[in-house]
Amino acid sequence: MIYGLYALAALAEIAGCFAFWAWLRLSKPVWWLAPGLVSLALFAWLLALVPSEAAGRTFAAYGGVYIVASILWLWLAEGRLPDRWDISGAVICLVGAGIILFGPRG
Repeated sequence: MIYGLYALAALAEIAGCFAFWAWLRLSKPVWWLAPGLVSLALFAWLLALVPSEAAGRTFAAYGGVYIVASILWLWLAEGRLPDRWDISGAVICLVGAGIILFGPRG
């Protein structure tokens, strides 16, 4: 369940941020901001559903998932093939997120 929440949160955040990017940088109409705001609110709600005793740890672990999802967005939504540096950086971040999520706690 935690993986699904992180994946859905990442999709919602990226879609919401992209709506603002498209309006500001790609000259899309101002109405693009409305679904962007809804998407960003959905992101915050989904991330709050992640079962964790500490918000900071949840957000830190989510960062790695977000980075990998952003590289996938680059490829699938923007049609730009990630290079070896994109992929290497995303893998490093995902390993870091895994350490945060699964590290032994005392």
